[in-house]
Amino acid sequence: MATFFILIIYLAFISLGLPDSLLGSAWPVMRMELGASIGTAGAISMVIAGCTIVSSLASGAIIRRYGVGLVTLASCILTAGALLGFAWSPSLLWLIVFAIPLGLGGGSVDAGLNNYVALHYKAHHMSWLHCFWGVGATLSPMIMAFYISGEALWRQGYLTVAAVQGLLVLILLFSLPLWDKVARRSGDNRPDDRRESEEQASESAESGPSKPWQIKGVKISMITFLFYCGIETSVGLWGSSFLVGMKKLPASTAAEWVSLFFVGITVGRMLTGFITFGVSNRSLIRCGQLTALIGTVLLALPLPPGFSLAGFMVIGLGLAPIFPCMLHETPARFGNKHSQSIMGYQMAAAYTGSTFVPPLLGAIASYSTIGILPFFLVMFAAIMLLCTEKLNRRLIQRPRSI
Repeated sequence: MATFFILIIYLAFISLGLPDSLLGSAWPVMRMELGASIGTAGAISMVIAGCTIVSSLASGAIIRRYGVGLVTLASCILTAGALLGFAWSPSLLWLIVFAIPLGLGGGSVDAGLNNYVALHYKAHHMSWLHCFWGVGATLSPMIMAFYISGEALWRQGYLTVAAVQGLLVLILLFSLPLWDKVARRSGDNRPDDRRESEEQASESAESGPSKPWQIKGVKISMITFLFYCGIETSVGLWGSSFLVGMKKLPASTAAEWVSLFFVGITVGRMLTGFITFGVSNRSLIRCGQLTALIGTVLLALPLPPGFSLAGFMVIGLGLAPIFPCMLHETPARFGNKHSQSIMGYQMAAAYTGSTFVPPLLGAIASYSTIGILPFFLVMFAAIMLLCTEKLNRRLIQRPRSI
C-alpha cells in the first residue's frame, strides 16, 4: 500500500509544479495584451509567493488540525480555481486577485508532503517526488508554447493547465481515505546510519533550545533555501524575456528553451533517485551546487544563443538534487520532533526567495536591461554554496549526546 500511495503523492506534486513556470512562459505575450511592463510579472509573482509564505508558516497548525490528505486536496482545488481565474481575467488587477488563492494553495501542502515523505520514505523517493514537480513545471511551458506559437492564445494555455489540475483533484478526492491508513502502517525502513543521525539530532534538539527557530543551523539552512528558490524562480520567470530581449529569439522558441531548464531539473531528479542508493545527500547537494554555478557562468558569458540553451540545461541539472536532498536531510539535521515546524520554516524561506528575488531582478531590468539576469544568478549560486558549506561544518561540530 505504501508503494501505491507514493504514486498518489507524486501526482500531487505534479499539481504543485504546473503553475510555477506558466506565468514566465506566457508573460512576453500576456503583457502586450494587458498593456503591462516587463517588471509587472515580478509583482504578480510576489503576491503568489507572499501568500505561499503565509500558508507555509501556518502549515504546522493547519496540518495538525486537518491532516495532510485534506490539506493537499484543498490546495489543488484552490490552484485549479486560480488558474481558471487567470484564464478569464480581463485586466491586470484580476490577475493579482487570483494570484492570492494560487499562492495560498501551495504553502501548507508543500511543507506537509515534504515532511511526510522525509519521515516515512527513503531519499530516492524524495528525489523522485520532486522529479514529478519537474514534470508539472516542464509540461506547462510546453503547453503554453503550443498555444502562443501561432496566435497569442495564452488564455487557452491557462485553461488547459486548469483542466489537468482538475483531473488531479478527482484523483486526490478518491484517495483521501488512504492518507491516515498509510501513515499508521508505515514503518521506519530507513538505513541504520540515517536513523542514528535523526536520533542524535533529536537528542541534541531536546537538550538545546525549546523553540525550533533557535536550533543551531536552522537559520543557515533557511538562507540556503532562499537563494535556491531565488535562482530557480528567476530562471523560470525571466528566462524567456532574457532570450527574447538579449538573444533575439521568438517568444515561442524562448518558451521551449526555458522548458528545457525544467527538463534538466526533472531528468536530474530522476537520476538522483538512483544515485542516492550509493551517495549521501550531503555529497549530492555539494555536486549539484557546483554544477549550477558552472551553468550560471556559461549563461553569463557573451556566447552564441546555443550556449544559452546549454546553460539553462546545466543549471537545471545542477539544481536537480539540491532541493529534495536538503529537504530529506531535515530530520537528520534537526531531529524528528521539530522536523514539521522546521520544514515549514524552510519552505517559507524558499518562498521568500521566490517572492523578493524575481521582482528585484525585474525592477533592476526595467531601469537597465534584462541582460543583468545571468550575473545575478552567478552571485546567488555562489552564496548558496558558501552557506551550505558553513552549515555542514556546524553540523559536523555538533556534540554527541552521552
